[in-house]
Amino acid sequence: MKRIFIICVLVLLCIAIQAQVKIRGLVTGPDGLALTGASVYLPGQNKGTVCNEEGIYQLENLPEGKIKIQFSFMGFNTAIRNVILKKGVNELNISMSEAVIESQEIVVSGASVSSQHENAVKIDVLKGKDIAFSGTPNFMESLTKVPGVDMIAKGQGVSKPVIRGLSMNDILVLNNGVRVENYQFSENHPLGVDDNSIERVEVIKGPASLLYGSDAIGGVLNFIKDKPAAIGTLTGNLQTQFHSNTRGLNNSLNLKGASEHLFAGAQVSQKTHADYIQGSGGFVPNSRFNQWSVSANTGYTGKSGTFRILYDYFNQELGMTVGAVQSLISERGRKNKIWYQYLEHHLLSSQNKLFLGRYKWETNVAFQSALRKLQKTRPVPSVEMNLNTLTYESKLFFPSGEKTEYIMGIQGMSQTNRNYNNRESQFLPDADVNNIGITALLQYQFPDNLKLQGGLRFDFYQTETFEMGTEGADGYHAPFSNDYSSLNGSLGATYLVNEKLVLRMNLAKAFRVPNLSELTSYGEHGNRFEIGNDGLDPENAWESDAGMHYHGDYLSFDLAGFYNYIDSYIFISPTAETTSSGMMIYRFSQTNSKLYGGEAGIHFHPASMPWLHVEGSYSQVTGKQGSGDYLPFIPAHKFRYEIRAEKEKLGLFQHPAIWLSALSALKQDRPSPFETETNGYTLVNTGIKTTLTVGKQPINISLMVTNLFDKKYTDHLSTLKSLNYFNAGRNISLSVSFPFRIR
Repeated sequence: MKRIFIICVLVLLCIAIQAQVKIRGLVTGPDGLALTGASVYLPGQNKGTVCNEEGIYQLENLPEGKIKIQFSFMGFNTAIRNVILKKGVNELNISMSEAVIESQEIVVSGASVSSQHENAVKIDVLKGKDIAFSGTPNFMESLTKVPGVDMIAKGQGVSKPVIRGLSMNDILVLNNGVRVENYQFSENHPLGVDDNSIERVEVIKGPASLLYGSDAIGGVLNFIKDKPAAIGTLTGNLQTQFHSNTRGLNNSLNLKGASEHLFAGAQVSQKTHADYIQGSGGFVPNSRFNQWSVSANTGYTGKSGTFRILYDYFNQELGMTVGAVQSLISERGRKNKIWYQYLEHHLLSSQNKLFLGRYKWETNVAFQSALRKLQKTRPVPSVEMNLNTLTYESKLFFPSGEKTEYIMGIQGMSQTNRNYNNRESQFLPDADVNNIGITALLQYQFPDNLKLQGGLRFDFYQTETFEMGTEGADGYHAPFSNDYSSLNGSLGATYLVNEKLVLRMNLAKAFRVPNLSELTSYGEHGNRFEIGNDGLDPENAWESDAGMHYHGDYLSFDLAGFYNYIDSYIFISPTAETTSSGMMIYRFSQTNSKLYGGEAGIHFHPASMPWLHVEGSYSQVTGKQGSGDYLPFIPAHKFRYEIRAEKEKLGLFQHPAIWLSALSALKQDRPSPFETETNGYTLVNTGIKTTLTVGKQPINISLMVTNLFDKKYTDHLSTLKSLNYFNAGRNISLSVSFPFRIR
């Protein structure tokens, strides 16, 4: 009887082992030698590992069905494979080719996890290390390296993204897939994301309402956090950075670890900057800013699904350079005392995937609370508001093969804005905003390398505000309620001419509902007095874009063009009216508009000089109103070029690199009616970086100089132009980091 019991246990154990889903294999270079330490990552399952000394990897407790797997190793082209896993052990061996030019990445900002070449709309990726090596105190400025991306800036601490001429609420900002809601209504409000906690930024240029609903009419910036540590490891990084121009410090520490099923991570960072120095040599009063943040995440991954909880806390004190401070601040400083924004943002999100046979069900829920105070000269805030937002989405991925993908989903948002403590300025009324959207997407791969992607989406929005103040008195907000609805969609195609050349085309219709500020604002806002317009209609955009991408062994280039027609484009402009104190009154209005232009980029790496890289890009956009006048906040046409030398090893130095880059902005001589022309300029930047090993501890060191020749210039999108302040002068940045890993 005992022998029978043992046999039964062994049989059941064998069945359980066979029922498990595993994948394993060998990763080698083109010479057949094992790539020890190569990274193997499954983005859909949020887990990864590294190859052992023999180049062998293995991942267990995986779901059946189609997965995407990414292999990466420094100096080699990233390899991306679609695999349909079955019960038992699945074998996948990979031979990686040497990379002369960086290859494509896996992106998550599209309808599903995919490679960059698989999307009808190109998704650009800027890695966290490139942001760290940008050498500027302004996080947003580092993103402008992507052609077609610019920024509206109020000094070094406050900036807003511009994508192909659209900005503010026409650009959707995501923090790890969650839309950021933190009073981002105007150029006076910051981005609201900490750059120290991200691994990369994914940039969608063009309408993305099909995927994200309202506010994605001009594009999307998705800030992606670090992927988990490899199974069985604890990793971290301690970094400090100094900036000479602002006497600024940027310090951060992050830790992360993972076991077979559990993973967790935490990060803390702090920034402090004094008033910046212009190209002319004088300081800009009250351009100082201070911030700190904490983030943490934990989760579980297994064959049944992945479950993840993330928390972010972000605190900022941002000085405001407005006319009122010019006579009040006579000495350069760091501490915020008068005329500054105090912002406090909490974001708690739950991101979950269930693997139900050949189905996958993804459900994400997030709650965020944004507190905004404006401190002028009195000891109490003049503005105190709190915005609470609940967002949710649920997507069902239907059974699909290697050539197909079918997705249905629902997204929604419930938001409340409340004024606190009856402050003297109640710029926006108390309000409730609710939204729900239903979407269906599909893609099909034809045998001749043609892939079609498309879908439809219907959204319903409801905005309700409440009466505030006394009717007839100054600052009175009448109650307001309105409903908005919109049907949107897109149809795109990618055609793989060969392994090196990809063609893209996309047609999309997108929308954006008027925000609270545009509908109901009444009061002083920065340097102006704003009055909303509750008769505004939603913006509707129809865009077509086409592009091509070539990726050869020693040459890569991109070419893209677009035309975006926007019905009822919303903008703010000055009037002939002034307040009793002489402040100019601005009002919101609408007009039909069009934006058109394109980008081009090239990367050349001569075969005879494997250490040399030459890169260049050009971007331009034109924005016109139906009347023929130009639109506001349209960036100048810009050229960017860089020459870089790098080697794998040079004596004691590992991965040394030195570069010289330049930016040339042409004269912006097509301003909107309330703007003025801006002269062109050229900036030169340089930098050097390397890794040293002391004992067994690697130390990453970089030294960057921006605006090398201390050029005195003004960018057309600087909101300090009207106050006769210039952009920042020369800045020397020193960065040191200590990465570590415990197995």
